[in-house]
Amino acid sequence: MKKKTLVSWSSGKDCAWALHTLQQDPSVEVTGLFTVLNAQSERVGMHTTRLQLLKQQATAAQLPLHIIYLPEHPCSNEKYDTVMGKAVADFIAQGIQCIAFGDLFLEDIRAYRESKMAGTGIELLFPLWNIPTAELAQQMLAGGLDTYISSVDLAKLPASIAGQRWSNELLATFPAEVDPCGENGEIHTIVVNGPMFTQPISVTVGAISEAGGYAYADILPDS
Repeated sequence: MKKKTLVSWSSGKDCAWALHTLQQDPSVEVTGLFTVLNAQSERVGMHTTRLQLLKQQATAAQLPLHIIYLPEHPCSNEKYDTVMGKAVADFIAQGIQCIAFGDLFLEDIRAYRESKMAGTGIELLFPLWNIPTAELAQQMLAGGLDTYISSVDLAKLPASIAGQRWSNELLATFPAEVDPCGENGEIHTIVVNGPMFTQPISVTVGAISEAGGYAYADILPDS
């Protein structure tokens, strides 16, 4: 029997490729996506993805989207844990058996997720775990993933990277110490097409802004 699975959906390339990987796994049935949003801005954290665009991604993936709203920003760890605990309880009541994440190699993040899910009965899946990120980047690009860079850590990359398409040409300009998949927070992305979608999403790159040491590109859905 296939394991009913939700994918943690940030809107970026890693979660999208995790979804694509799971779609090919005969032991898994992906039944939906879930996203954590700032209730005030209705955007995804560092990705700054608009709710409308998230909904379009879910439609393109032909999956229901579950929105988990954080009541304030910044949100304390205690409130975050409370909100997520309730969401997980709801997922279990709906028959969800697994939650999948697009994490690549950060041990502390994986350990945190595992500690919070301990004892819930939910199995955690990490379909991209420990794939060398240079190799993974090439898999994604060769597989047709189309994604825009929505935020850039200015301590590691120039602001001009924000709003650009993630591509081999762009990766060739990254300093050697910058992870090509941005797993250390160098970049965050928004996916607009790929093998996990049934149709592309048309977007326009809007204003570029800077705040708190980051450059942000407002990726606007065209419809």
